[in-house]
Amino acid sequence: MVEPNDVIDVRIPASCPGSISQILYHAWHHDLVGLKPLLNVPGRASVQEPTTGETPLHATVRACAPANRDALDGGDAEVVDRAKAVIHELFMSGAIWNDVDNNDETPGCLAARLGLKDLYTLCVEAGVRAELLFGLLDGYEVLDSDDDDDEEEGEEGEDDGGDDESAQEEHDGGETADGDIEAGATKQVEAIVDSDRAFVPPKRAAGPHVNSDEYLRSNLTYGEGKLVDSSQNGVMMAWETSIMRSSVESLLPGLAVGRRILNIGFGMGIVDAMFAETHPSKHHIIEAHPTVLQHISSSTESKFGKDWEASGPSDGAFKIHAGKWQDIVPQLLEQGETYDAIYFDTFGEDYSQLRMFFTEYVPGLLEEEGRFGFFNGLGADRKICYDVYAQVVEMHLSDAGMDVEWQELDVDMKGLGKEGEGEWQGVKRRYWTLDKYRLPTCTLLG
Repeated sequence: MVEPNDVIDVRIPASCPGSISQILYHAWHHDLVGLKPLLNVPGRASVQEPTTGETPLHATVRACAPANRDALDGGDAEVVDRAKAVIHELFMSGAIWNDVDNNDETPGCLAARLGLKDLYTLCVEAGVRAELLFGLLDGYEVLDSDDDDDEEEGEEGEDDGGDDESAQEEHDGGETADGDIEAGATKQVEAIVDSDRAFVPPKRAAGPHVNSDEYLRSNLTYGEGKLVDSSQNGVMMAWETSIMRSSVESLLPGLAVGRRILNIGFGMGIVDAMFAETHPSKHHIIEAHPTVLQHISSSTESKFGKDWEASGPSDGAFKIHAGKWQDIVPQLLEQGETYDAIYFDTFGEDYSQLRMFFTEYVPGLLEEEGRFGFFNGLGADRKICYDVYAQVVEMHLSDAGMDVEWQELDVDMKGLGKEGEGEWQGVKRRYWTLDKYRLPTCTLLG
């Protein structure tokens, strides 16, 4: 039985404007011949039904639901093949891969729910292409799904009219396709596009919207099992402990003793406590936030104060470097410091900073047989965004001369399933929603 919101009459109601319903019907019935001429005007590949948010991509995917296929000609494989051709044409015409409908589903989310792996893969690939394009334009999007965050643009970099605000900082969208139209037609086309994008996405809990400088000025509070900033954004939480344990085991195979370790971002000290258990010969920690530094030096719960530094096997072997990693890491390079294991987990920074770290600094800091890892929370509030970022990171690591192996871990979602409840009580936003964690272990190529 088809769920009510997957029925064509519900998804494309009679009240839908004719200019939109015409495109959606052709997409739903995988009528590529009839659809193509309708996509000649920029923006038409990303029209949305005003009440349901159905886009041509959603309609193409939803029609493949098992209970909807009776209305389409051919067997299952033929239906999916025709859908793939339509989806390809829509992306080539500027369709936006992560528009959400009134169910808060992107076309990829819908494909995943319906078990349509081939169609899901097409959406992921489109997301990767879009994010790589933004990277070339120096405008990374944080691939979360807050309604007041900018949804990632289509492959052509079209602006979807959003606020262009990421979870950490604002980004300018790419050029709209309208820029290629003759001046006399621009006003008319813009009016059509505005009319076609009247849908308002469902509300979600707001993202942190914190950049590094704002974060470093904020007041942090250590609570039971969590570290939050003055806006109750979760900086670090105890539920991450099992992930940290697996990260340490991956970076130090067999939990080898006597290794040289660099950790960027102390937070609650979870991963550093685990590193310390291996009795490293060198253990350097970089931390920038004044509250965390005060906690390290004066809290009775801290094991990493002056006494810890003095306990190192040699002068400077155990050290807290106070300051931003962008200032301290170049000094470590100049001093010739190298490490067997490097871990990176900061807050209030976007992906461009992680990429800069592993591109410009890790190759010089990491021993030839060393390992690098980071907390992989990129796009972690939506599966398709998480999958997109995994591929983007893998490509960028390869560009930096590094290989990455992914280990998929189960995440115990008990206490993590509902906003404001369980582990999220007292935390502004549930920044993790997935039952799988993809743990990266990076090594130098060659």
